[in-house]
Amino acid sequence: MTIDSRALASDLSLAVVRLARHLRGRRADAKVSLTQLSALATLARDGAMTPGNLAARERVQPPSMTRVIASLVSLGLVERAPHPTDGRQIIVTLSESGLALIADETHAREVWMNSKLADLDEEQLRTLDDAVTIITSFVNEE
Repeated sequence: MTIDSRALASDLSLAVVRLARHLRGRRADAKVSLTQLSALATLARDGAMTPGNLAARERVQPPSMTRVIASLVSLGLVERAPHPTDGRQIIVTLSESGLALIADETHAREVWMNSKLADLDEEQLRTLDDAVTIITSFVNEE
């Protein structure tokens, strides 16, 4: 059987968008926007960093990230501290409240995903595991 790669690309893109929509739907009482949540998740995963580094990882312009960080500071979800070696820079870190919010968001998504995965057989789970590896390699190439 020959796979039509153009059709696969279209179907995969649509499936990923729909999955993302379902995962966002777990956020019924969201305190932050998806942009803010993404920045928080990056800090949780990669640790403290400068606003410029955070902007680069999030693929947004530095002025946009400055606004996101300011809003997260006002919500008490991140903290700013002086850079240890460069007085012109600051370091952004998650606060305890930010860590708790990320944990809650992660838990809500995992509960939903685990309920869906529980209905699959071992072969389907292996297929999804392979797909995660492949999709992650796409994202990490850029």
